[in-house]
Amino acid sequence: MNSTEDIIGLLSRSFDFESFLNTHISGVLAIGEEGRILSADQGATDLFGYRNEELGGRTVTEVLPLLKLPLTPEGEGGHGMTEGRQQSGESLSLSYTLRQGWLAGQPAHILLLYSESSIAQSLELYARMFEWMPVGILVYSLPLQRPLKCNLELARLFEAEGEQAFLDEGPFSSNPKFEQDSGKLSARLQSSGRQGRQQFELALHTLKGNAKYLEITTALIPALNESLLLLLFKDITENKKAEIELRESRYTLESVIDTAVDGIIIIDDKGSMIMANKAAVQLFGYTRGEMLGRNVNMLMPEPHHSRHDSYIGNYHQTGIGKIIGIGREVEGRRKDGSLFPFRLGVSHVSLEGRTIFAGVIHDLSEQKQAEKEIIALNRELEQKVEERTEKLTEVVNKLLQSNLKLEREIKERKTAVEALRRNEEELRRSLEREKELNELKSRFVSMASHEFRTPLTTIASSSELIGLYTESNQQEKREKHLRRIRSAVTNLTGILGDFLSLSKLEEGKALVEPTPFLLAGLAEEILDDMQSLLKSGQEIVPEFSGLEREVVMDKKMLKNIFINLISNAIKYSPEGSCIYYSMALDEGALSACIRDEGIGIPEGDQKHLFARFFRAANAVNIQGTGLGLNIVKRYLDILNGKIRFESEEGKGTAFFVELTVDKT
Repeated sequence: MNSTEDIIGLLSRSFDFESFLNTHISGVLAIGEEGRILSADQGATDLFGYRNEELGGRTVTEVLPLLKLPLTPEGEGGHGMTEGRQQSGESLSLSYTLRQGWLAGQPAHILLLYSESSIAQSLELYARMFEWMPVGILVYSLPLQRPLKCNLELARLFEAEGEQAFLDEGPFSSNPKFEQDSGKLSARLQSSGRQGRQQFELALHTLKGNAKYLEITTALIPALNESLLLLLFKDITENKKAEIELRESRYTLESVIDTAVDGIIIIDDKGSMIMANKAAVQLFGYTRGEMLGRNVNMLMPEPHHSRHDSYIGNYHQTGIGKIIGIGREVEGRRKDGSLFPFRLGVSHVSLEGRTIFAGVIHDLSEQKQAEKEIIALNRELEQKVEERTEKLTEVVNKLLQSNLKLEREIKERKTAVEALRRNEEELRRSLEREKELNELKSRFVSMASHEFRTPLTTIASSSELIGLYTESNQQEKREKHLRRIRSAVTNLTGILGDFLSLSKLEEGKALVEPTPFLLAGLAEEILDDMQSLLKSGQEIVPEFSGLEREVVMDKKMLKNIFINLISNAIKYSPEGSCIYYSMALDEGALSACIRDEGIGIPEGDQKHLFARFFRAANAVNIQGTGLGLNIVKRYLDILNGKIRFESEEGKGTAFFVELTVDKT
């Protein structure tokens, strides 16, 4: 049995109290419509002290003077207490049950009579049957306001040593410590006496002082007057504690949600809002009462306002949510009609066969305002960049004027200046999209001034010295300074090349232009170009495999990638060292490795290696822009390639490149 309802059903079916009483009926009278006794059994005849058949024909009030005629039983099973009068004039205390019946084909009232001795005998038998029932049972007298009988299960439930201990010391007794419990019970039982069957819950104490939650069901005992109640007690302490813990847990969860900085709205599978925290209420300008129970589309501008129900419908049909588990930026509509941007994250939870959706709303209003302020700062920085560009242009022009005798070098320098101007313009546009503009500007100016100063100083000093060597026997010295000038110009050209590549990448102008070519030719071309950069005693060791096939790729990007990697290997390796340059084409995969015996990369710097302007701690005294590897990485991203490296400080570095290529 899992519920009080089931136990009551068992009692009703198997141990009906009236059935017990019927086994101890003192007598039966059949009464006609006019109140005359039509028939009496031997028990009724003996009960009233008459001889056989002397009761027939008499009015029932002669033996039951308190009965009211005509008899009007309150439906099947009408009952009550009355007084009987024997033939000798003595009074009897009787209980009766009045039923509708038939006698000789005519309707009649059947009156079942019980004497005090038969009732007591039935009560005793009924009480004995209580003992094995798995529920606490009590018979309570309303007129006396005290219990009459209880079973051992009820005594055990209240931690009493037996029935008498429970009756004498329990919550129905005059024990002062149960005064409050007794008051609650009495009020409930008086109400049950008026209303019949009831079910309620009470928190009561056992004789040992332990608190218990009890479910109590009351019912009037049949076949007796309505002054006796049958009470069934069920211990629901554990369920009640679990219910309280669940309620406290829910309150805690709701409190946490309500104090969240971001707005949180929970909707049901129909789109109706079932919870909104304080932040959400403030964001949208409604009261909580105005939001709960209404469709969440009231918070959306068009077209989502009209389409939201179809979004939910599609999810229920397909099980696929377009934004569930994915954050996205959307607009919300406040109560006053104004719109504001926010980032929305949606998740779904299945609870007891239904689905609910939780949305987390992060207001982006301040962030968008900050972006506007950054744009304003960008404009201000643009002006400063232009001023610096003008000053740099003036310096370059002065340098050009001092080298009029070196026409070819001057032309190259003019080209470099133009390239620098273009690079500055591209850099300016790139800086507009960066948030940390001041830091980027400072790093660029510092790097540029440092990297340009050395080659420009070399060009200036060498050009002045060349003018001093006018004798024919001084040609060797003139050529030495010409080589220094060419080296410095090559250095400047490389720096400007890095700037131009970065600018194109930042502006999205670095477009893939695939053309058919032989990889073997490109590999040899790169090898030849790098020979002029080798230090004294340095050697490039090539290893090529499968490069005889023609492929379709962006040749310029691919060449730039390997030139950057090989020139870095040369730059950061000592004189007399080897640079290992391998390239292999297998099926549709191109793999390459550039390995050197140079200074290596400190472990702490390796995670920043591909960042713009980054220079490792052990390379600050070696000329470089810090852009080469960043450009290589971004070119490979465009070509859907990969790059990785292995390095140990003081022992060298190896870069591994992997690309998928299209064969002709």
